[in-house]
Amino acid sequence: MPAGHGLRSRTRDSFSRAFRKKGVIHLTTYLRTFKVGDYVDVKVNGAVHKGMPHKFYHGRTGQVWNVTKRAVGVEINKQVGNRIIKKRIHVRIEHVLPSRCTEEFRLRKQNNDKLKAEAKACGKIISTKRQPAGPKPGFLVEGTTLETVTPIPYDVVNDLKGGY
Repeated sequence: MPAGHGLRSRTRDSFSRAFRKKGVIHLTTYLRTFKVGDYVDVKVNGAVHKGMPHKFYHGRTGQVWNVTKRAVGVEINKQVGNRIIKKRIHVRIEHVLPSRCTEEFRLRKQNNDKLKAEAKACGKIISTKRQPAGPKPGFLVEGTTLETVTPIPYDVVNDLKGGY
């Protein structure tokens, strides 16, 4: 018989709970607050069958566009052929985690604010723009001697006499 192509086909490993992570779902999962504009990772929890997204969205990151009583609306990019479509899906909060994709940006923002406050206290103006790494500085290799290499002149007459 051929393989089935149902909604949950080929999800034996991706939807299964991890080792020692089975059992009752923690309360923090339900007590988390999501706001419109937050970035979230869709990670399907196999223990909850309600509000489960399609297997395509498992492991994808999207932005919250709607918050309901037990679910959040997530906008995710999906490549279809040669174009990218923004798909809007509703997913129960058991299948959603807050994303860490903007963590570095938030830390850099806090650090820049701190640097600006210190500079303002000193009466200076600083630039917090990131600069690309420039070319590496040049250097001289010491302890070696130079050797001049010259080509040997090519002699056509002697080369023909020698043969193969």
